[in-house]
Amino acid sequence: MKINLQKKKDSSVHFEAMNTNGDKVEMCNSSAGNQQAASPMELILMGVSGCSSIDIVHILEKQNLKVDDLQMEVEGHRNETIPKVFHRIDLLVKIKGDIPANKAQRAADLSFEKYCSVSKMLEKSVDIHYKVELNGELIS
Repeated sequence: MKINLQKKKDSSVHFEAMNTNGDKVEMCNSSAGNQQAASPMELILMGVSGCSSIDIVHILEKQNLKVDDLQMEVEGHRNETIPKVFHRIDLLVKIKGDIPANKAQRAADLSFEKYCSVSKMLEKSVDIHYKVELNGELIS
């Protein structure tokens, strides 16, 4: 994997990163007065939720289970002192569909405990906690 990052013109806090496919993501310093993009730390939370969501849907679809919707609420808790790294990440996986509760839970477990590269990388330094909600009802 390779990424090219460039500072946006006329800004000292706004950047654009691009992968080799040409996909772009903008990022900005979260303490900037006029934040124009997600911060790098917010992108970490987006990365863990995106990675695990892809896994969960894939695992369920391999079992011929249709996911009507998947949303995730993510909250990162940071240290008060510099470096303000995450010490805990809480995720609520919200799945909708005609899916047995045990299958939804197992898909989330497999993602966070085995397949999601982002959460596996982060778990070395961050406590990651997740819950699963199926069709509006908390199952874990």
